[in-house]
Amino acid sequence: MNNRQPYVKACMDEIDRYRGGYFNERPWLRQAFGSVPREHFVPDRVWWPDRDADGLYPVLDRTADPERWLQAVYSPSAALITQIADGAVKPEDGPTDCGDFTSSISCAAVVVNMLHHLDPQSGETILEVGTGTGYNTALLAHRVGADRVVTVEIDPTTAEQAAANLHGLDRPAPTVVTGDGERGYPVRAPYDRLISTACVREIPAAWMEQVRAGGIIVTPIATPFGTDALAQLTADGTGHATGRLVTAVDFMFVRSQRAFRPWRELGWPRLPDFQVTAGPNGQEIRQH
Repeated sequence: MNNRQPYVKACMDEIDRYRGGYFNERPWLRQAFGSVPREHFVPDRVWWPDRDADGLYPVLDRTADPERWLQAVYSPSAALITQIADGAVKPEDGPTDCGDFTSSISCAAVVVNMLHHLDPQSGETILEVGTGTGYNTALLAHRVGADRVVTVEIDPTTAEQAAANLHGLDRPAPTVVTGDGERGYPVRAPYDRLISTACVREIPAAWMEQVRAGGIIVTPIATPFGTDALAQLTADGTGHATGRLVTAVDFMFVRSQRAFRPWRELGWPRLPDFQVTAGPNGQEIRQH
């Protein structure tokens, strides 16, 4: 394998430029990103998330073109697709026109963004929902210690490979659980922080029940505005949580929440409920 360091540095430099301050405000995150080899968690064959000129999603093959593969691994703004149609389409099948992406290794910039907002502290306990390849899990373990991280993955094959990836680092590995992440993992609750790498339409009750009072929940949540948003919530210890939407993101849904539901059922105001006031000094948009 080619020297990874130039790719790591270029990726971190670009994240520094357009995610200003995320590494500087979280020195542990810079250290973890440089220490945990992202390429260790990427399969030898993955799909690039954009169509080629032929209309197909191309396969990046580590064996056939290691330079292009490694460059893609450290492309800060590209997620690499590891599963399509819940595994019905295989990377060895080659390029595909199927855009039913169901698992990926999130782009590096989004990983950094989410961990910045989660801001785990040394020694805290973390529940991760959606293990995927295990890369985000390894970054969490680097921060708080492997014995304080539990990660839940619904797909058995994905969970098995993630566990192998984590053990293959030759360092203590977190607990990988095969199960429905919407139910959390009550055996190890309460947690100081919870992060989901899959999008929800509605925050699962189990998450709020299993995070201690004052603990933080970070999850993508669907919005009616054509993009998902990253929610950062504080649990109150009684099964409730309150917070804000901090940035736009784009994530795959947890399996049981893929189907559309009316926005009003999910607590969203209608678009007519927003009032726009504009003038020479700017504009204001608020709910009325």
